[in-house]
Amino acid sequence: MYDRKTWIVVIACSILLATNIYFQNKNKVLVEQDNKARAAAEESAKKAADAAKGQAPGPDGQPAPVPGLVEAPPPVEVVEQTVTLETSEAKFVFTSIGGGMKYSELKNQTPGVEGPVQLNRHGSNAVGALSEGSDRVEGGNYEYVSASSQPGKSVVFRGKLPSGLVAEKTWSLRETGNEGDPFMLDFKVELKNDSGNSVNLDNYSVFLGSATPLDNVERGDQTGYVVNDGDSFTFHSSTEFAKGWFRPAKDQITTPLDKTIYAGVSNQFFTTVLKPTEQAGSVVWSAIEERTLVQGARPVKAIRAGLSLPKATLAPAEKRTLTFEVFTGPKQNRILRKMETKWGSEWGSLMNYTPKFVSPFSRFLNWSLWWVHSAITKITTKWTWGIAVVVLTILLRTAIWPLYNRSNRTMKRMSKLKPEMDKLREKYPDDPQKMNQEMMGLYRKYGINPVGGCLPMFAQIPIFLGFYSMLLHAVEMRGQGFLWVMDLSQPDTVFHIGGIPINPLPILMAISSFAQMAMMPNTGGDKTQMAVMKFMPFMFLFICYNFASALALYWTTSNLFSIGQTWLSNRLPEPELKAKAGAGGKSMMQRLAEKAEEAQKMKQAKGREITPDDDEPKKRSPRTGG
Repeated sequence: MYDRKTWIVVIACSILLATNIYFQNKNKVLVEQDNKARAAAEESAKKAADAAKGQAPGPDGQPAPVPGLVEAPPPVEVVEQTVTLETSEAKFVFTSIGGGMKYSELKNQTPGVEGPVQLNRHGSNAVGALSEGSDRVEGGNYEYVSASSQPGKSVVFRGKLPSGLVAEKTWSLRETGNEGDPFMLDFKVELKNDSGNSVNLDNYSVFLGSATPLDNVERGDQTGYVVNDGDSFTFHSSTEFAKGWFRPAKDQITTPLDKTIYAGVSNQFFTTVLKPTEQAGSVVWSAIEERTLVQGARPVKAIRAGLSLPKATLAPAEKRTLTFEVFTGPKQNRILRKMETKWGSEWGSLMNYTPKFVSPFSRFLNWSLWWVHSAITKITTKWTWGIAVVVLTILLRTAIWPLYNRSNRTMKRMSKLKPEMDKLREKYPDDPQKMNQEMMGLYRKYGINPVGGCLPMFAQIPIFLGFYSMLLHAVEMRGQGFLWVMDLSQPDTVFHIGGIPINPLPILMAISSFAQMAMMPNTGGDKTQMAVMKFMPFMFLFICYNFASALALYWTTSNLFSIGQTWLSNRLPEPELKAKAGAGGKSMMQRLAEKAEEAQKMKQAKGREITPDDDEPKKRSPRTGG
């Protein structure tokens, strides 16, 4: 039976979980109501503005002219012309408006809520369009020039900017034999100054595109822009634009780079990146906007960005050629790492495995997952990725079985010391330092390492974090089912109750974690601490409830395997508690603790010593003069 403190912890955790779910649902309703009210207000304001522009009709029934008003010339009609290039994996659609890539459609990816995966779908401009200043992208019409030397493999656009710069843009498919080629383009910009004045190129930037989540379930904090300056890779999340405790909300962020390896925009699973051949210093500008993917659903944050051109001055009639490698496709570790090996750049960093110290674990786990998956596909073609997660989890837990078994036996031996430890608590109720010294003596006497019981937990931390980071960006999981799970990259919601999603896997994860904790030997620690440890799984349920179901599948499988390990370990012969030969002396830690205690006692005793002269001021000798 648990004591009063235990039940307090249980009730508090339950209240926190219920409160969080309630307010999440309530906040969602309030956001939707706020968006509808905002849309209605904007529509009303637009009607009022249109009414204010209305003029009383003249004698002929037409609006009377307003004195002093000069009518603007009619806008020049821009006729869009599109051209398409295709590979085995992607369809690249180019537009004459801006002379760039309107979007890239990925052929073999699971569609989102808006249809096929199209990168830069919501982009207000084409990738590769030029901007004079930050976020002022050109919208001029380019002339499509047929590339007869490479039919079906390249497109050429030619146009003139308002400043007088003449730009010729050539887009070509890549054919280097690398696995990343189907998602790659070569982009060349030839600039000529026809203005009659010098032009500073660093006043211009090339548009990197726009990144938007594919659905409302996707992690919004994984949408942002990326930069690599050769020393480090940095991902800037859309959350950096939001208002914080000590910062105002931002509409635009600029990032200066001393050296530009690449820059681009990214969401949780896909990215568009430009890598300039000339790795000079530059500036990346980025801006945020809201997009509604499904009518009635809450809007999502979209990021657009641009990369400034190298510092250079073009004299009249002078020319300059700039070249870029463009990757627009999935963030798939296996492909990006092979691109890195082939071209010697840092494409693999786009996976953004965080925290950085788990990156080697995530890379190893992704490689292992592919290896297991390829073996499973030889046996079955159903639920292959879900089965791969389960099998890889079992293989990992089997590998650390010796460590787990040793830890379990250490905890059993510690549990046999419980009567002795209870006596120490009764003997030193007001002196925890002395009690700890005696406990260390007991551990030394019987050859027990108290840290040994925690080793499996420490070993699992980098594995869990590596698994979490790897599965967070695993585009391989998109659209892959397993049992009742429709998509392993999303929560396994089966239905809603009062607007609250019911996700079975995280619930099974919490129950199995609780069962695993309950099977652990009682080592005689503090009851409240033990209760908190046993109910920590419900706190993880609170945190991980809406995470990708692949992660919950890994954790649940790991828990079930641990329960089986504990059951087997409990049926092995009980470890004996024997005094270790030659362990009668004190350990170094005990001696240090005793010396520290002695010094503390001497200090306290000295502070209590009061001499008769201490309360009287000392008399000064009379001055004799100088």
